[in-house]
Amino acid sequence: MTTFKEIGIKDQVLRGIEELGFETPMPIQEKVIPVLLENKGDLVGLAQTGTGKTAAFGLPLIQLTDTSKKYPQALILSPTRELCMQIANDIEKYSKYVKGLKVLAVYGGAAIINQIRSLDKGVHIIVATPGRMLDLINRKRVDLSHIAKVVLDEADEMLNMGFKEELDGILEKTPDEKETLLFSATMPREVARISKNYMNNPQEITCGTKNAGSSNVTHVCYMVHARDRYMALKRIADINPSIYGIIFCR
Repeated sequence: MTTFKEIGIKDQVLRGIEELGFETPMPIQEKVIPVLLENKGDLVGLAQTGTGKTAAFGLPLIQLTDTSKKYPQALILSPTRELCMQIANDIEKYSKYVKGLKVLAVYGGAAIINQIRSLDKGVHIIVATPGRMLDLINRKRVDLSHIAKVVLDEADEMLNMGFKEELDGILEKTPDEKETLLFSATMPREVARISKNYMNNPQEITCGTKNAGSSNVTHVCYMVHARDRYMALKRIADINPSIYGIIFCR
């Protein structure tokens, strides 16, 4: 069984992830981490949500960051504030024993002045939503000239949510020589366009079946009147006493 140490993760980072209960790498991590650590160029990773993609790109980013330099060296873009905060939090946990590493989450719905102050103090890894990132670029309050790696996480979702122009605007402001890492559950036409326009002969790594849903998830649709939604949900819960889930509301 492969270990994180065997695929190149160093002791400082190992200590942090072992405290989190990480024992062996998941398939996407085992395939992606060695490639990123060896700086082998652009990469497209296709895997379902929940398969360990954050650690797949996060651990190498931590390890490749030069903390003696007080400017942003990696930019991670994600579609929602919640995912942005989660990624930043995960990377902070992974890097618990990496001295001096600064991670900043940048997203809308929070005071931009506080985010600008943090940027002014110096950060190494920025995790951002596209809208707020482009806002900071347009205000000339963030320096992306030293970015070595850009990660587009959940790229298909970012495009589904209408962030095409923001992604174009952000990627145009990053160095040509950077490495671009694109992670997505599916590979629709617009994601392929980004890959073609902003990536240089990317290596593709797929875990599971491309453009397929998770094999352990069944999709069911109930057509009900709007006024009956709550009672329908209650009935579903009643007939499935062991149900465990999340209700998403608009």
